[in-house]
Amino acid sequence: MISFSGGRTSAYMLHEILRAHGGTLPDDVVVAFANTGKEREETLRFVRECGSRWGVHIHWLEWRNARPCFDEVGYNSASRNGEPFAALIAKKKRLPNWKERWCTGTLKVEPLHALAASFGWKPGEYVEVIGLRHDEGLRVLKGLDSAEKHGRRCLYPLAKAKVTKRNVMEFWARQPFDLGLRPYQGNCDLCFLKGRGLRKRIIRERPDLAGWWDEQERTTDQFFDRRDRVQALIAEVQSTPEFPDFSDETEFDAECGLHCAWEAAA
Repeated sequence: MISFSGGRTSAYMLHEILRAHGGTLPDDVVVAFANTGKEREETLRFVRECGSRWGVHIHWLEWRNARPCFDEVGYNSASRNGEPFAALIAKKKRLPNWKERWCTGTLKVEPLHALAASFGWKPGEYVEVIGLRHDEGLRVLKGLDSAEKHGRRCLYPLAKAKVTKRNVMEFWARQPFDLGLRPYQGNCDLCFLKGRGLRKRIIRERPDLAGWWDEQERTTDQFFDRRDRVQALIAEVQSTPEFPDFSDETEFDAECGLHCAWEAAA
C-alpha cells in the first residue's frame, strides 16, 4: 500500500517506485490518496496529473460515517468544500486541535486501512509504504515505533535511500509539471498546525479559504487553535492589509499533512 499524500515528496517516492519496476507497478501494489475535502485545488490537480502522466491507478478515498468508512471518488467527484471533515466534526461534536489531531488519523489513515481490509489484507500481512525523507529522521523513528506497537509493517524507502528535501525539489525542478504550491501553503488549506503568521498570510492571499474554518468554530463554539479564533485572524488581516506578518513562514512544511496522519495513527 503506497500512501500518496498529494505532496511533492510522496509523489517523488511514487515516481521512483514506478521507475524501479520499469514504469508499471506489480498487481499486488496499491496506491491511495485520501481527500479530506480541505485539500488545495492544486493538490487535487497534482494527484490527477501524476496518475495520468505516469499511467498509474490511484485510489481516491474519502472518509464516510459508515461501514466501510470510505467511498472511492475521483478528481471530478472529490469533495472541495470540506464535506468529509465537517461530517467528522459533526459526529464528534468538537474540533480537533494541536493536542488532539484526530482529523488526519480519521480522515486519512482510517480510509487507507479500510481500503486494505476491503482487499482482504490484514494488519501485519501487508506493507505500508510512507514518504518520509532522510532529513525527517525523528518522524521515521516515531513511525517505526508506532508500527511495532500496533503490529503494522511500515517502510520508508526515501529515508533508507537518504533522500532529502533538496533532492526532492531538484527532481521537481526538472519535471514538466509540479504541485504549484509554495512550501508554507501546504495541502490542507488552512491547517491549524500552521503558525499564526502563516495562516494570516494565506487568508490575505486567499480570503475565500477562511470561511469554512470560521463556520466550524462558530457552529461548535470551539476553536482549532487556542491562541486565536479564525474570526480574529480574518479581522487582523482586514485591518492591516499592507503589513503582512511572515515571521513564522518556515514553520510549516507542505508535506505535514501526511506526517501528522501517520503520527496520529498511534
